[in-house]
Amino acid sequence: MKVKSFLKLVEIQTKLASVTPFTLGTLYAYFRFGKFHFLNFILMFVSLLTFDMTTTAINNYLDYKKAQKKEGFGYEVYNAIVRDNLKESSVLTVIFSLLSIAIVFGILLFLNTNYVILVLGIISFSIGILYTFGPVPISRTPTGEIFSGLTMGFVITFLACYIHVYDQNIVTLAYQNGFLNLSINLPECLYIFLVSVPAVCGIANIMLANNICDIEDDIENKRYTLPIYIGKDNGLKLFRALYLISFVDLVVAVLLGVLPLWSLLVLLTFIPVHKNIKIFFKEQSKKDTFVVAVKNLMIINWALIVTIVPGIIGNLLS
Repeated sequence: MKVKSFLKLVEIQTKLASVTPFTLGTLYAYFRFGKFHFLNFILMFVSLLTFDMTTTAINNYLDYKKAQKKEGFGYEVYNAIVRDNLKESSVLTVIFSLLSIAIVFGILLFLNTNYVILVLGIISFSIGILYTFGPVPISRTPTGEIFSGLTMGFVITFLACYIHVYDQNIVTLAYQNGFLNLSINLPECLYIFLVSVPAVCGIANIMLANNICDIEDDIENKRYTLPIYIGKDNGLKLFRALYLISFVDLVVAVLLGVLPLWSLLVLLTFIPVHKNIKIFFKEQSKKDTFVVAVKNLMIINWALIVTIVPGIIGNLLS
C-alpha cells in the first residue's frame, strides 16, 4: 500500500481531533500541578494516534463493505479503498498492525503508571471499536455525538493529564484483601472536566455536523443518527448551543481559578466561530461547509491551549 493511500485510509488530517485534547490535558497538568512525564507522554501519544488511525480505517472498511449507495459525492472519492482500489487483505493488515501497536504502547503505559490507566484504556478501546464495529455500531445510532464527545473530549484530556500526576491521588484504584477500593478526588476531576468541555462540545459537533450533512444518505444506508431522530432544524440549534456552552464553561473555569485569567481571551474567538456557524446554517454540505465544525474545534481549543502557556510561565516565575 502506498503512503498516500495509507494516509487517506486513516484520514490523517482528522487526527487533530484526538491530538487537540491530548495537548490540552498535557498543558493543564503542567499548569495545575507543575508535572510532566516525558516517557508517559510518548507512550500515550503513540497509543492514542495509532488507535485513532485504527478506528478510522475500520470505519472506512465497514463503510465500503456495508454501503447501499455506491455513487454520488463521498463514496468514490472519500473512501480510500474505493478511490485507490485497495485490496481487502492489505486494509485488514493495516488495521491489525495499527491496533497491535496501540495495544502494546497502551500496556507499556499501564505498566509505567497504575490500574486506572488500564481500566480507562480498556473502556476507551472498547468504545472506539464499538463505535464503528458490531451489530449496531455507535456511529449509526443517536448516541454517537455523546460517545465521541465524552470519550475523545473528556477521557483523552483526563488521561493526558493523569499520566503526569498518577501519583497525586486524583484517582486511585487498588485491590487488597478481597476488596476493590476506588478513591476519587472529585474537585480535581471536576476541574479537568471543565477544562475539557470545549473539546467535548467541539468534537461532538464534528460528529453532529457530519450527520446533519448526511441525513439523506444515512437513511438510505440505514444509519439512524441523532439528526434523523430530532430533525435537521433541532440539530442545527444543538450545533449552535454546544459552542455557547463552551464559552460559558470557559468563563466559569476562569472564575474558579481552574484556568488562568489569560483564557478569557478565548472569548474573542466567538467572532470567527459565530461566522462559521452562520455559514453552516445557510448550507449543510459535506463537501463545502462541514469543514467549519473542524475549524471551530481548532479555533476554540488551540486558542485555549495557547492561553494556558502564559499561565504556566507565570507559575514558573512566581
